[in-house]
Amino acid sequence: EYQDILEEHPSVQFDPQELVGQMRRLNPRLYSIASSYLVAPDEVHLTVAPVRYTTNNRERRGLCSNYLSDRIELNSTKVPVFVSRSHFGLPEHDDTDIIMVGPGTGIAPFRAFLQERDKKGAKGRNWLFFGDWNKATDYLYGDDFEEWLTSGLLYRVDLAFSRDQGYKIYVQDRIREQAAELWTWIRDGACFYVCGDATRMAKDVDTALRDLLMKEGCMSEIEVTNMIKVMKKERRYQRDVY
Repeated sequence: EYQDILEEHPSVQFDPQELVGQMRRLNPRLYSIASSYLVAPDEVHLTVAPVRYTTNNRERRGLCSNYLSDRIELNSTKVPVFVSRSHFGLPEHDDTDIIMVGPGTGIAPFRAFLQERDKKGAKGRNWLFFGDWNKATDYLYGDDFEEWLTSGLLYRVDLAFSRDQGYKIYVQDRIREQAAELWTWIRDGACFYVCGDATRMAKDVDTALRDLLMKEGCMSEIEVTNMIKVMKKERRYQRDVY
């Protein structure tokens, strides 16, 4: 950030126009929609985690996330938005099984998926992998998922709360634990979805997926790579990562 640079290097000098000329336009903030149009036609639900941290003894706040969480007035502020087309969506056939991996705010589109499948009476099974720090404070939409487990909409939910025990557990660990059954789902045509952090989570989940295909499917690395390519082409392996 420019303020940090100027504070850390006070000898640096800019005139106002030079400083403005160096600045890039703000990037748009894209959020996955966490609600189905079939359930909430007049609303758009978002799952937003406010960004807050401290640098150089100064509190920093994410521009858009804190605008949404702290600055707008409930029921009184119009928020300008734009809609970006997404490739991320449910399978064409309602009887297709789906596997959803969405830790943290990556859970957003899967809540929408489940609302949609519930409303449409889709016959395909739904398996969710979710994780965060602590179950008591970070089980996002937990009441919804537990209700859907009871109703049978969700086949199962595998949870990974990394700070609730002395060792860290992540969604990719749960995937490895359930590798045998996941293989049968994928072998029989299930779609595999991943949403959330691109830096580590998505890469670790991809590695876990490749490992289970290799082990449970008795495939070579080349065969796994080819299968992943086919799954992506057929839209059976979709990722919405950021």
